[in-house]
Amino acid sequence: MKRQRIVIALGGNALGSTPEEQLELVKKTAKTIVDLSENYDIAIGHGNGPQVGMINNALEFSANKGGKTPEMPFPECGAMSQGYIGYHLSQSIRNELRNRNIEKEVAYIVTQVVVDEDDKAFQKPSKPIGSFMTKEEADAKHAENGYEYVEDAGRGYRRVVASPIPKNIVEIKIVEDLVKNSNIVITVGGGGVPVIETSQGLKGVPAVIDKDRSSALLAEELHADKLVILTAVDQVMINFNKPNQESISEMNLDQAKQYIEEGHFAPGSMLPKVEACMEFVEKSENGEALITSLERAAEALEGKTGTVIKK
Repeated sequence: MKRQRIVIALGGNALGSTPEEQLELVKKTAKTIVDLSENYDIAIGHGNGPQVGMINNALEFSANKGGKTPEMPFPECGAMSQGYIGYHLSQSIRNELRNRNIEKEVAYIVTQVVVDEDDKAFQKPSKPIGSFMTKEEADAKHAENGYEYVEDAGRGYRRVVASPIPKNIVEIKIVEDLVKNSNIVITVGGGGVPVIETSQGLKGVPAVIDKDRSSALLAEELHADKLVILTAVDQVMINFNKPNQESISEMNLDQAKQYIEEGHFAPGSMLPKVEACMEFVEKSENGEALITSLERAAEALEGKTGTVIKK
């Protein structure tokens, strides 16, 4: 019987804000991944919000203090975060495979994802990154480098970058070859390093691609049977935190659209996850999407919990 192919999008709760915290958290994540790898061929996408912010802040701090560290372009910071998160995940998964005497390879790939340079997101950057500063500091920085800075939740001003739609994954053929041979592949980390196509070739751009959208694209391009988005809750809910709160075990595309129109899903939380699932389901022939928690992923794939989105 042919093994099903799944793409797993790891949420921030599966990682950590510091290298030490992350090393501990990914041990638990690795157990779940290895459990699933016994029955499925797996590709893994993940976020990088805290990690890329930490790298950007550290390099920016050093440069501002007159250190010898140059200001690092944001695409390079994204690539750095992919590397060290991939290293931690890969190491933990390998250790777990060894502990169970399972012979299987793990690879992490620093991945580039093509975006459209005419994407409207570049005209209105909205994703805050880097350190907080006063309005005066932000104005001075803007005059110096031309970057956009906005006030962020009353905590100060931060640089903002675009969050464009992912179009295609540069390394997809390598990823597919690895998955085809039942290797566990970690890819599109942090949504992938955003690049545009120019007459001279690919060029990195300062942006952050939503990791759920990139994972949906990965699932589409790999012809996956399922996109699995792992988050902090077992199931998607409507009327969240209200007396009539309700868990949803299954919804089709029309129901999902209706829930979105009714405002049930928060823009910075569940909404992008549901939208990513809808994108995959719409574009795949028979694929389904699943949203659930890391701890109950195996149960959800058996239909015992989680929220399934289907045509």
